[in-house]
Order: sequence, then structure tokens, then C-alpha cells
Amino acid sequence: MSGEGATVDLAASRIDSVDVHAFEVPTDGPDGKEQDGTLEWDSTTMVLVQVHAGGRTGLGYTYGDVSVASFVESKLAPLVHEQAVTAPAALWERLQRQIRNAGRPGVGAMAVSAVDVALWDLKARLLDLPLIHLLPARHDRVPVYGSGGFTNYSLDRLTEQLTGWVEQGIPRVKLKTSRDPGRDPQRLTAVRRAIGDEPEVFTDANGSLGRKEALYWARRFHDEWDVRWFEEPVTSADLDGLRMLRERGPERLEITAGEYAYTTQDFVNLVRAPAVDCLQADVTRCGGITGVLEAADLAAAHHLDLSAHCAPAVSAHAFCAVRRLRHLEYFHDHVRLERLLFDGTLSPDGGALRPDTGRPGLGLEVKWPDAERYRVYGTRTA
Repeated sequence: MSGEGATVDLAASRIDSVDVHAFEVPTDGPDGKEQDGTLEWDSTTMVLVQVHAGGRTGLGYTYGDVSVASFVESKLAPLVHEQAVTAPAALWERLQRQIRNAGRPGVGAMAVSAVDVALWDLKARLLDLPLIHLLPARHDRVPVYGSGGFTNYSLDRLTEQLTGWVEQGIPRVKLKTSRDPGRDPQRLTAVRRAIGDEPEVFTDANGSLGRKEALYWARRFHDEWDVRWFEEPVTSADLDGLRMLRERGPERLEITAGEYAYTTQDFVNLVRAPAVDCLQADVTRCGGITGVLEAADLAAAHHLDLSAHCAPAVSAHAFCAVRRLRHLEYFHDHVRLERLLFDGTLSPDGGALRPDTGRPGLGLEVKWPDAERYRVYGTRTA
């Protein structure tokens, strides 16, 4: 099926070694920078974990500071060395216990996420299966929405980017808002004129607004530009504020959050509030594929859809196992970076990503000559 060769004795396979790398890629935004409602950045860093066993290599990654790489190397790599590869979820439990005192949310959760994805990828490769066939898949594709529209883009670049996604058959697009709210009417009007009335328009404030200000813009976004998705209008830590916007905002405008949920309890808090109309999860932050499966069960039990936040090369497989799947954020920075560093990335087909079932695991291979120019941590050992 994959060309990697016959499957190996999974029960006898033990993890031989773990490699950790980090690559920092400059952005392609104006003056080398990109902005959203609360942050400006000039590069994106991927922390890559490789787990070796039985002559095969599984890979996983997260997006974060280079410190995540040293966290993996010091706290997690020794724990999985010489462990069996049969049960990634069982190793996930051990990893979670290991980081209790070192700091579970944030960097700790991102480190666990990268290792967990690598363990699932390794198991699938040892079985010579695409990852989607190892998971309890309920779908064979994940719908996407184009995401970028940074606040420092010119109107021309903003409309060109979002129109490009619509022309690729992606029926929903998202722009960043609320850094300078007074500019948003001009930006949204330009987007609507460029893409027409039919595609859905999403907005993302990245938690930059206060409660009353967010309610004001929620009503305007919906009434004037037919916006149906308002992501993190207030900080996702403000559960009462999110709930207020759900209850008092336009009925057809969904309030969403969850990309900064690092633990299962973070998702429980969002659901219990209730703070969101649609829950989000980031496979590279919430504990990897094992974490996504927990979030998916929680969302389904509370009659909520789950949307994937970024990392399309992993999310396309992982979220096929989500019962109440909504869609996947096809984020400009991650799409660009994953294409630079990997062979085997996916492109939208009919507004969705379909995992490649002809390749084992995630179907990814590192393009080492290209990746080396961006290295900021680790050395290649194989």
C-alpha cells in the first residue's frame, strides 16, 4: 500500500531514540511582519519531534517558542525511550504525569502534543497504515476555511488573499479584526465586495475587545456584513464575557473559542459556562491526537460541534475521528511553513482536505535540505 515495506512485530517494537528539532521561518507579511488583534510577529517556529522504532520514524510537531524543544528533550524524551509503541494513549497518560510540576498548560501541553502526534504517526507507519485508518474515523475529509487576513495587510492584499481561497472552492474565509476597530468597516466592506454575498465571512479578534465593545461589534459584523463566526471577541479566559455575548449577541452569529485550551479541564470550563456556540481545539496544543479525541467526546456529549485550529497536515487526519466535526482552519502561516518543510502536505479539494490513504502515517517526510536553513535547535542524527 505505502511502499515502506511489510509491517513489523508491533508488540515487540520499542522506541529506540527521540530526536527534537526546531525551525524558525520568517513571515511573508508587509515589512516581514504580521499582526492580529493583540500580537505582532515576524516569524513562526515549528518544534519537530521524531520517534524511532523498528526501522521506522514517526513525526509530530507543535508551533511555539524554541523552549518547547528543550522541554521535550529534558522531560519527555527520556520517558518514552525504550517504551512499547502499541498504545500512544497510555504513554500520553505517563507524559501528563511527568509534566505536572514542570508546568502542564502552555509549553508543557505543547511538548506533549508534539510527542503524542509522533507516537501515533509511528504506530501507523509500523502497521503500514495511513493514520486515518488507525484512528476511529467517522469522516474521509475535513472541510476547511481560509484564514489569514492579517490586520497589517493592505486592502489589496487582504482581498487578494481571501478571494484566492474562494476561487479554490473554499466557501468560507476569515480575517483578523479589532486591532484598530475603526478600520474594520472599510476592511469588511472591501472583502464583501471582492468575494460576493455567498461565501461565509468569519472574524477573529484574538481576545482584544472588552465585553461591551465586543457586543457592539458583534451586532455590526452580523447586521452589516453578514458575519456568522466571531472568534475570541474577548479573551478566552473571560468565560462570563463569552457567555454574555452568546446570550445577547445576534442569534445567527456564533461565538467561538478553544484554541488555547491546553488541558481537558480547559474544554470542560468552556462547555460548562456555556461560553461557546462551537468549540475549537488545536491538536498541537491540547495534548495531540489523544487530546483531540477527548475534546471530541466532550463536545459531542454537550451537543457542540468541534472545529480544528490550524496545523492542517496533522488536523486533516485527527479530525476525521471527530464525531461532530465542523471544519478546519486552513491558516496561511501554517500552510506555507508545512509546505516548506514537508513533502506530502495536502491541498484543498472541493473545499476540504482529504488524507492521503496511499501513504503511511501522516504521509509526511521532512525536506531536510530545505529545513536546515531554518534550523534553530537540534541536529540531524539520521
